Amino acid sequence: MKKTVTTLADGRELIYYDAAEDTVRDAVDQRPLDPVSTSSEIRRDPLLGDAVAIASHRQARTYHPPADACPLCPTREGRHSEIPDDHYDVAVFENRFPSLAGDSGRCEVVCFTSDHDASFADLTEEQAALVLAAWTDRTAALAALGRVTQVFCFENRGAEIGVTLGHPHGQIYGYPFVTPRTELMLRSAARHREETGSNLFDDVVAREEKDGSRVVLATDHWIAFVPYAAHWPYEVHLYPRRRVPDLRELDEGARTEFPQVYLELLRRFDRIFGPGEPPTPYISAWHQAPFVADGREDFALHLELFTIRRTSGKLKFLAGSESGMSVFINDVPPEAAAERLREVASQ
Repeated sequence: MKKTVTTLADGRELIYYDAAEDTVRDAVDQRPLDPVSTSSEIRRDPLLGDAVAIASHRQARTYHPPADACPLCPTREGRHSEIPDDHYDVAVFENRFPSLAGDSGRCEVVCFTSDHDASFADLTEEQAALVLAAWTDRTAALAALGRVTQVFCFENRGAEIGVTLGHPHGQIYGYPFVTPRTELMLRSAARHREETGSNLFDDVVAREEKDGSRVVLATDHWIAFVPYAAHWPYEVHLYPRRRVPDLRELDEGARTEFPQVYLELLRRFDRIFGPGEPPTPYISAWHQAPFVADGREDFALHLELFTIRRTSGKLKFLAGSESGMSVFINDVPPEAAAERLREVASQ
């Protein structure tokens, strides 16, 4: 992999990740951009104790542009975009409309491919490996920033999820605090350690593998299963068999095997609802340990992949119980979801 760091016209950082070591990236951003101005602010909720990012400048962000005006496509035929070069493998840049900025953290955009009409599931294993390398490199880079406590790499896919740009891409958030969901996991892991003397994540994986009814696929280095208390209609958790706190510590075997496993999961997701159905909307989220936190050594890196579509043509809405009380009601039994995901395995 070759990494090339440059800047855009307004001073934001842009990084190219190329499979070929001899790739030259010297294109200059020709756009007359003003410096980025943000109003990002972190406020604490005194009742719940969690954090809310107030970012009013995001009201002006690009919203469902036509394909020929996509800001994530390469710069071609006189049409300038966020990517000055006329092609790329993987590109990462600072978000022009960040939810977190300055002392409040950092937001980046990850473009998986220059092909506007592709999806992550369309990538080759080599391309997916390059994305994994980019996620890992950005995690390491953001860990070096004193203001970042936790790194979250994720992809929102599909208009139903709220995606405003159709180009295949994801995002990376560098939070200046430990997120509420991670705090819950850390507390549960600490309580489990105190009560049993063992690691919660290890025990969850072992239980799922022993039971087997919710396992979707298992390889030498990874295991994917629908969790026992799945919140979403179709939800899969993917764990490396060797527990590590974040992407930086994956071993070579896990890195080599990941593209095949992850692409298979994504392709199965697109077959859940049968032929003729539109692509399945999903959120794919890497859960990594905070860099400085009690219990970091007990945390297990894992990826959570889920869809809000519960059946053909119907979505799972977060209504009164979910939004008002954070108590999820799942219409699809986890065992049935796992069985369906096994049924649609690639032939």
